[in-house]
Amino acid sequence: MVAAAVLWGTAGTAGALAEADSVSLAAARLVFGGAVLALVAASSRRSAPSASTWSWGLAAAAAAVAGYQLCFFAAVQRTGVAIGTVVAIGSGPVFTGLLSWLIERTPPSRRWALGTTAAIAGCAVLVMGGAGMGGADPAGIALALLGGLLYAFYAVVAARAIGRGTPSPVVMGVLFGGAAVIMLPVLLATGAGWPANPRELLVTVYLGCATTALAYLLYGRGLRSTPVATAATLALAEPAVAALLGLVVLREQLSPISWGGLALLGLSLVVVALPAVLPGRAVASEPSPAALGSGP
Repeated sequence: MVAAAVLWGTAGTAGALAEADSVSLAAARLVFGGAVLALVAASSRRSAPSASTWSWGLAAAAAAVAGYQLCFFAAVQRTGVAIGTVVAIGSGPVFTGLLSWLIERTPPSRRWALGTTAAIAGCAVLVMGGAGMGGADPAGIALALLGGLLYAFYAVVAARAIGRGTPSPVVMGVLFGGAAVIMLPVLLATGAGWPANPRELLVTVYLGCATTALAYLLYGRGLRSTPVATAATLALAEPAVAALLGLVVLREQLSPISWGGLALLGLSLVVVALPAVLPGRAVASEPSPAALGSGP
């Protein structure tokens, strides 16, 4: 899970090295990465998912993958990068925990709730850098929240499918292969000429192969044994990695308050990731993906 978040965190730095429009680059990333994941799924010799899983659960989740991309960039355009990122990424773990609770009828652990709350606060401080919330657009915030909900939906659907025995490469291939088909018209409409630029082509290959295909293969593998609510919280390592790469590669600067947010985020992720064991007894944690898959 952390390795996947690290790869996601490199996407912003890689994208900054290209000259393409952000929406076009995101569409190209999803189309290219989705194609790679679909090929991996097709080449898998393990059991295929049932017809109902293909047509209902994963098909709806594939639409959610594409919808998340569109909502996120629309939110950023309306309300700014900082606020849009904090609301979309920060609301994802909350929605994931709530959806898991509704499905399994078991509330997440207190430690998860405290760790996730602290991680979201650290993420907000890191990204905002002490800036005020003035100028926030209500419609943009609503789109960012919708993006967080869509992310939670496809994460929970993926965890349930994997918990029921569908191979994780197949799950990710269906999700992102379907999303690639949906996003292909967006790519053709916004950046059909991107393959002519060698730098943009190289960046797109990296974004598709590393930050999408490889990252979601790792994410799917992690969902075999990691509760989906915990996985969503661990994904908050993404903005921390992005901030550190911005410092090293792009020569950006962090304010003292942003450094504080980075430290809080890092400590919170450690709390969430460590095994929930106290001396002499185990502490209850969130339901596993297998348990999530046992529901109706």
